[in-house]
Amino acid sequence: MSPVPTHRAHPHADTPGTADARHVREAPRRATPAWLVQAPGRSIAAVALLAAIALGVVSGLFGLSGGTTDDRTSGLPRGYDSTAVAEQLPALTDADTDTAVVVIARELDGDGLTDADLAWLGDLAQGWGEEDGVTVLAPRPTVADDRTLAVLPVQIDTDRADPAEVVDSLRADLDGTDRPAGLEAGVTGPAAIQTDIAQVFEGADLTLLLATASVVALLLILTYRSPVLWLIPLVVVAIADRTAAIVGSEIVQSLGLPFDPSSQGILSVLVFGAGTDYALLLIARYREELARHESRRVAMTRAVRGVTEAVLCSAGTVVLALLVLLLSVVPTTQGLGLSSAAGIVIAAVSGLVVLPGVLVLFGRWVFWPRIPHADPAAAGGGARGLWGRVGGAVVRRPRRVLAIALLGLVALAIGTGFLRVGLSSNEVFLDTPESVTVADRLGESFPAGASQPVTVLAPSADLERALRVAGQVDGVASVAPGAADDTKASVQVVLADAPGTDAADATIERLRSALADVGPDVLVGGTQAQDLDAASAADRDLRWVLPLVLLAVGLVLLGLLRSIVASLVLLASVLLTWASAVGAAWWLFTGPLGMSALDTSVPLYSFLFLVALGVDFSIFLVTRAREEAASHGTVDGMVRGLARTGGVITSAGVLLAAVFLTLGVLPVIALAQIGTIVCLGVLLDTLVVRTLVVPAATAVLGDRFWWPSERSARDEGARA
Repeated sequence: MSPVPTHRAHPHADTPGTADARHVREAPRRATPAWLVQAPGRSIAAVALLAAIALGVVSGLFGLSGGTTDDRTSGLPRGYDSTAVAEQLPALTDADTDTAVVVIARELDGDGLTDADLAWLGDLAQGWGEEDGVTVLAPRPTVADDRTLAVLPVQIDTDRADPAEVVDSLRADLDGTDRPAGLEAGVTGPAAIQTDIAQVFEGADLTLLLATASVVALLLILTYRSPVLWLIPLVVVAIADRTAAIVGSEIVQSLGLPFDPSSQGILSVLVFGAGTDYALLLIARYREELARHESRRVAMTRAVRGVTEAVLCSAGTVVLALLVLLLSVVPTTQGLGLSSAAGIVIAAVSGLVVLPGVLVLFGRWVFWPRIPHADPAAAGGGARGLWGRVGGAVVRRPRRVLAIALLGLVALAIGTGFLRVGLSSNEVFLDTPESVTVADRLGESFPAGASQPVTVLAPSADLERALRVAGQVDGVASVAPGAADDTKASVQVVLADAPGTDAADATIERLRSALADVGPDVLVGGTQAQDLDAASAADRDLRWVLPLVLLAVGLVLLGLLRSIVASLVLLASVLLTWASAVGAAWWLFTGPLGMSALDTSVPLYSFLFLVALGVDFSIFLVTRAREEAASHGTVDGMVRGLARTGGVITSAGVLLAAVFLTLGVLPVIALAQIGTIVCLGVLLDTLVVRTLVVPAATAVLGDRFWWPSERSARDEGARA
């Protein structure tokens, strides 16, 4: 392909760097499939619209929103001791079992439990033992030394009874009208905690979907100020979201991977956020082309051609980054990566195929009251408007602007040095449920780890030695034999310290080290050990997945920009944005919100979403700047690119930030933390990095920003 002719800078351009504009030329464009750059005819557009509406109606009528996987081991990392214990323990009783802990209590400074209190609980326990699949594990409640609290463990055979239904039934009986006056009663333990988690997600899909759609609708209305136009992208993206939920869950589960409710929520946020951003970019370019061309079809064809490369590159970075999650050791993380990658592909296809057809079908009137009319003489223009003035101010003093912006971002990033990662299962909720409250009360009268005992699994021949060794470990309050069969036996170990504390984690490490001398097949599991292993797996994923995400994004940027320098600048900017967002969020979490740590999944997910999605805005800016640089030079081209894309990128960034913030409607700390960090990061990327850092860096580097593309262009021109 012959090189594109080089044009001198605009004669009236007075920005730095334009003197070397003759060396900057637009990189040769790759051939793009015709179906991606030609607006569909009226009949094709109508078919696309009807097919999309039909899919939306069918999915709504038949509840096709993508099924989820209900497997309690799917969220545990593969290859860890606690996961092996969770998988092997059910075989000891020939059934998969779960445990609930019933607790009754009176005030610590009171007279303590009475015989009537204990008799009341005993009568209830007798009835529970007669229910199918429910076994009361002790003949009478265990009473604390101070007699203010008593516990009664209840085992649930999950093959014969639903743990959630059993927990609800236990709570209903404890809340009965015959409960002695002044007596407090509740249910905790693994079964109760899992039940509370499940109840959090009941109706969560609909709640999150409505919140996300409402935010998108409001921001689209504010962006377009049209009573009609906002509906078109909203409907197209909503249908894409439902399609992604169905397709994503089917793909994931057909490969044997889990698809849980949190994955479904994150998938919706990604599709709505990315899909709406693509729609904003296309509609802005379409409006621009309508001012140049009388034919709507010609205008849309040119609009699609103008945004296709940026959208495909943007989607490509996100898809590749998400697919890297397949290397995680956590099955739910693998499922999230694959399903979300499928969702981004569907969002991109909807933005480049379905949305153009629908817009062409409806005509110019959808822009009312600001209907664009063809006026080639008035179309075009230079670096005008608010963003043009901002860009001009930046490139006049680029070094000063760059230094101030980087200093501010680095100051925010300081908070990352104080991060603490790892929440116990008792700390996963924003609103404290009964299971957590009761567990905290249990720790006041019994050893703090009594609500979540550690489970040791050992060969039957090593049981006595395992009991003896475990009981001698510092930090262990008590040990007791548990379920057993002919080959394996379990030991219940109660720790002295509260779950999730550094002291409890250290005790588990000491316990594992001591039991390793008993035999290689002795495993330490249970909820507390699972939390510790989850933190270790998250650290492993960070060390392996993060560099590969950066590599994937970097390769896509190199393929798009054909510039090593530009790609490195954009990668460095999103890395700094992530660190700044995490640092700022840390002060927010530990200050006003009173949180003690980040959930183990937060660093990985926030990095993935910010790097993959945050770089999109710089891609939208730089691809347009490169297009303008072919005629106006590197620096003036960047100013013009900012002027052209400033409004739409700002709208897209604010919208994406708001969409991720909707994750906070779910009372789960991990999702709220991810949503907050991504929201802050997207706003920083939109308002600081894309507006100040990238233009200033471009002005400082000049034509070197495009190296080696501009050098190759110069060499080709010399040979010609």
